[in-house]
Amino acid sequence: MRVAVIGAGVIGVTTAWYLQEAGAEVVLLDAAPEPASGASFANGGMLHASHAEPWNTPGVGLDLLRYLGRSDSPLLVRPRAVPGLIGWGLRFLANSRRARFEEHTRINARLAAYSLQEIDRLQRELGPEGLDFGFRRSGILKLFQDPASQARNRAASEDMEDVGVRFEDWDVDRIITEEPALEPVRDQLCGGLYFPDDAIGDAALFTTNLLAIARRRGMTYYPGVTVRRLRTFQGRLDTLETSEGPIAADACVVANGYHAPDLLRPLGIRLAVAPVKGYSLTLPMDAGTRLKLPLIDDANKVVMTPLGGRLRLAGTAEFAGRDRRLNPQRAASVLDHCRHTLVGLPAQLDTETMAPWTGLRPMSARGTPILGATKVPGLYLNTGSGHLGWTFACGAAALVRDQVLGEPPALPLDGLTL
Repeated sequence: MRVAVIGAGVIGVTTAWYLQEAGAEVVLLDAAPEPASGASFANGGMLHASHAEPWNTPGVGLDLLRYLGRSDSPLLVRPRAVPGLIGWGLRFLANSRRARFEEHTRINARLAAYSLQEIDRLQRELGPEGLDFGFRRSGILKLFQDPASQARNRAASEDMEDVGVRFEDWDVDRIITEEPALEPVRDQLCGGLYFPDDAIGDAALFTTNLLAIARRRGMTYYPGVTVRRLRTFQGRLDTLETSEGPIAADACVVANGYHAPDLLRPLGIRLAVAPVKGYSLTLPMDAGTRLKLPLIDDANKVVMTPLGGRLRLAGTAEFAGRDRRLNPQRAASVLDHCRHTLVGLPAQLDTETMAPWTGLRPMSARGTPILGATKVPGLYLNTGSGHLGWTFACGAAALVRDQVLGEPPALPLDGLTL
């Protein structure tokens, strides 16, 4: 069976690998000249089943109004992006009702826990072949300054225990013992939740190294090739029209992020996926910024992840349409919010010593990824994972593989299909 996979980010490459591992002949295409060039390049680096909540939390509409006009806000809507977001945005808000939000959180948590098991397996099996991406089952510590917020998060974590999410309740003394870098802000903290099964790793390294292994095993990879149209014959997917000519395939998986709706629209498939911009900074760790544990800062809505000798700072969600330009003020805002907790960080953004980055994450309106079959036989999807793309990558790829090859899925697909 010949399967084309469109997109060479972490989602597309992982999907291609799982299909090849199961015996399919795989052709991987991407418009960019290098893999992991988009949202996979410098994300937060966290792999967490513990924080699988969609961004459309109950009350998100009020948050958007509260943050309106604040350039340093964690959630920002650019006015120029509003016309293109109306339909998607109404569905996004409709899915923020508590019952839907809680259902989608459980679906995400179950997929994330499965995905972590799968990435464990890949790391063990393919490590000797060069799958080195700084993977570490370090656990993740979420910090709180507000007891009420900590209580809400504790209750939500208790609800996730039956899908395999374990947690520990840490007081401030335990936090400082485990992470001495937080001593200067001891008085600001009220406690934390530690999730021992969570992990960290570099998504871009994982993607490039996994693709290298796949190519050594025979996968065909076409970088710098744009898929212009998907053609059908007698109602079934047949050919990909590309910038380098036609490519025939028995099946195709569209895994090119927020570009997916463009390919599907001519086939009468409406996909509620929108780009959401995120920012990160990567800098060398020194004595003032050395962390033992990856941190999620509840009060300041940022994450801090030690990746080898580097520190990755990430945060913000910005609805800016398809504008991929890096806004220095937004990057500086991530640094400023992280400094509230990790006070040894530099006071100013310095592009000579830090690597600022921005990327557009494909976010589904409901808050869960969109996986599997479409109404067109032979055409499948793996998109819409948003800020959880790195966490979901292996689990989502395995589920899509099962669909393409007609195998029983390892998890229920309720809430994950088109």
